[in-house]
Amino acid sequence: MTKDQVRARIQEIGIIPAVRVDSAEDALFATEAVCASGIPIVEVTMTVPGAIEVIRELVKQNPELIVGAGTVFYLETARRCVDAGAAFLTSPGLEHDVVNFAAGRGVVVFPGALTPTEIIDAWKAGSDFVKIFPCFANGGPAYIRTLKLAFPDVPLIASGGVDQQNAGDFILAGAVALGIGRHLIHPDAIKRRERGWIQELSRRYLATVSHARSELQPLRKDSKV
Repeated sequence: MTKDQVRARIQEIGIIPAVRVDSAEDALFATEAVCASGIPIVEVTMTVPGAIEVIRELVKQNPELIVGAGTVFYLETARRCVDAGAAFLTSPGLEHDVVNFAAGRGVVVFPGALTPTEIIDAWKAGSDFVKIFPCFANGGPAYIRTLKLAFPDVPLIASGGVDQQNAGDFILAGAVALGIGRHLIHPDAIKRRERGWIQELSRRYLATVSHARSELQPLRKDSKV
């Protein structure tokens, strides 16, 4: 899958499940659950034990699955993740070496940013998206809405505190996608191996994103009149 295809798929699906669990086995279980529910994207964070090997195994098992690496702080880590098959790289903040590396390898990258200055820096560095993190703790959907006034052409991903109650509001505010961790892949669902719990949440989030986007369509048409 090309960089453009990965970028388009992320925007189409609108949900990036963050797999932040305690073992490689847990990561494989969580990924299978969300993928079976219609979300063919996962972000395996580097906090997962053996994360890079997990990425390699997931790519091997399902070449159509978009597997990304999260919490990537160092250039060497980025290189190892991409060599293992990662299709995108992300982190809570902006690391220029990682962004430059991703651009050189034709890999989608979206660093974290919070302030307008950080967003400008990330976008000018060549990021494909800019992840606003931690989003909910800093104004939530209202903050995204305010940022979109200044940055209408920068695709923003809302991450940090996104849950069932506010997911639709983030989309309505202008986020192109949502990064969701424990509110989608709940630790208790992992512990109890309750695949249905994760699948039900996955379907709910997909429906929420779809509904919010359908509400935006009339607004976009009216704005062109």
